[in-house]
Amino acid sequence: MAQPFEIACDESGSEGEKLIGGNTAVFAHASVRLDVESAADCIQEVRSRAPSPTTEYKSGIIRRKKHLNALKWLLGPSAPLLGNAHVHLIDKTFFAIGRLVDLLAVQDREAMAGTLYREGGQTFGPGRWNAFLYSFNDLMRTNNGRGPRASVEAVFAMVDTFRRATPRSRAGEIMDLLWESRSQVDAFRERSLTLNPLFPAISQAIVYWSETGRPVSVVHDRQTLLTQARIDELEEAHSAQGRLAGLRLVDSRTDPRVQVADLLAGAARKIAEDELTGEGDAEVTALLRPYVDAFSIWGDDRSWSLLAPSDPVLRLG
Repeated sequence: MAQPFEIACDESGSEGEKLIGGNTAVFAHASVRLDVESAADCIQEVRSRAPSPTTEYKSGIIRRKKHLNALKWLLGPSAPLLGNAHVHLIDKTFFAIGRLVDLLAVQDREAMAGTLYREGGQTFGPGRWNAFLYSFNDLMRTNNGRGPRASVEAVFAMVDTFRRATPRSRAGEIMDLLWESRSQVDAFRERSLTLNPLFPAISQAIVYWSETGRPVSVVHDRQTLLTQARIDELEEAHSAQGRLAGLRLVDSRTDPRVQVADLLAGAARKIAEDELTGEGDAEVTALLRPYVDAFSIWGDDRSWSLLAPSDPVLRLG
C-alpha cells in the first residue's frame, strides 16, 4: 500500500441535524494538506494582515469586512492553500429536501429534489412550504430525549393538503408519491444522524484526497458528534477501498493545520451564503472557486454557476 498522508479538517455552519430554521443556511467542510510549520506560518501571516488579540485565531475574525484583504490573501496564489486545500459545500435546505425524497423508492430522487427545491415554495406558498420543511426536519431528527415536536400525522397531513391542492403540478405529483411512502417513515427515523451534513462531508473529503492514489489519514477538530462508533463507521466505509488510513480528533488550539481549515471553512461558508442570497462579492467568490468540491450538495443553479470550480486544482505530490 502507498504511504498515507495527512489532511486536517474543520467545519463551519454545523448545527447538528437542524437544517431548517437555524442560524446558517450553508454548511462548509474544509480539508487542508499542509505540514505543521507551513500552517503555523500561514496563521501568522493572516494575523499580521488582520490583527486580533485572541489566542486562537478563528474564522469569524477574517470574515469581517475590515479584514477583506487578509481573506483575499488567504485564498489567493501567494498563500499556501491553492492546490493544498478543498471545501465541500452543502446547501442545508437542498440537503433536507434530498432526505425527504430519500423516502421514495424511485430512481430519479435527485431530479425530484431539484424540482421541490425550485418549485416547492412557488407551488404551495413560501410560508406553508417552509413550515412543512421545518416540521419534516424536526420529525426526522434523532431522538435526543426531548422527542420530536412534530408528529408523523401532522407532517403527512401537510403532504395530503399539498397533493390535493396541486394534483397536476410536478411538485404535487411528488407529494402524491410521498403520501404513499408514509409507511417508510419509522424505518427512516431509526437511521441515526441521517440528517447531519458532517458525515457525508468527511466522506467526500476522503474520496477527494484519495484520488491522489494514496490513502489519507484524517486529523479533525474535536466534535462531540464524532463518537468512536461514528469514526469506526467511516473507517469501515473507506478502508476496504484503501482510501482511509485512520481518523483522529485533536484540539484545534494545538494544531495550526486545523486552525487553517477553520479559517477556510468559515470563509467559504460566508462567501457561499452571500452568493445564495444574491449578495456575493464577485472577486472573493472567484478566489474561492478553485477550492470548491465539484460534488458539493447544492440546489440553486444561479449561485452554483458562480461557485462551481471551473478548473479545480489538486496537487499530486
